[in-house]
Amino acid sequence: MKIMTADNEKLALEGLTRTVQKVLPSVEIVSFRDPAEALEYGMKEEIDIAFLDINMNPVNGIELARQLREVNPRINIIFTTGYSEYTGDAMKLHASGYIMKPVTIEKVRREIEDLRYPVAEETGKKLYVQTFGNFEAFADQEPLRFAYTKTKELLAYLVDRKGALCTNGEIMAILWEDDASEKHTSYLKNLKKDLRTALDMNGCDDVLVRRRGMIGIVPSSIVCDYYDFLAGKPEARQSYCGEYMSQYSWAEFTHAELERMEMDL
Repeated sequence: MKIMTADNEKLALEGLTRTVQKVLPSVEIVSFRDPAEALEYGMKEEIDIAFLDINMNPVNGIELARQLREVNPRINIIFTTGYSEYTGDAMKLHASGYIMKPVTIEKVRREIEDLRYPVAEETGKKLYVQTFGNFEAFADQEPLRFAYTKTKELLAYLVDRKGALCTNGEIMAILWEDDASEKHTSYLKNLKKDLRTALDMNGCDDVLVRRRGMIGIVPSSIVCDYYDFLAGKPEARQSYCGEYMSQYSWAEFTHAELERMEMDL
């Protein structure tokens, strides 16, 4: 499934994109502030759902929706606006939905659950990892559940390392900082087992790479906003809100690098 979000206002677009991502954490979202760029993209790529602000310039959301529909008659158009007088235009276009701002998770979920053109669910499971803001991991749009809180932090660190194999000593130094003694060896063993179990139960058994005394992830096996940011994808650049794995102090090194990259854009 591929979703488009479009709004002239930077903060409004970032808020809309984050809200849609929370409802559908594993889908690909492309975001645009320029309706002309949105149309150009929609002419080349198949979009399943488009969340369009109506009051855009130089092309408003109604006209953008009309042109997107010409190339993709089964696209689901969901308008977002602060004004109610456009409902008639939306009905003429057979829009799938109409959200009055502010856009909330409940409003987005309600519209997605009642699409005019239902989107076939993709087969096969893939892990989606959110690093901007707090770290979260999802499989089939459901948060991964772990037996230990530290297991989630272990996965977060492996994601941060972008596929590099990490030794037991390195991991213990990160997870327990000044108390990284040998007494944590058996605990780390339990964390690794817990991580493998959670991934296996969700069909994500291809995510981990293990060697004697080392563990890492396969970056190509996950969808990750951080990796998309590094790859220069516009939607990831727009979704970065100045926070990275906020609950982990060791993530500040990567956060600083992201801030530097953001300033260079």
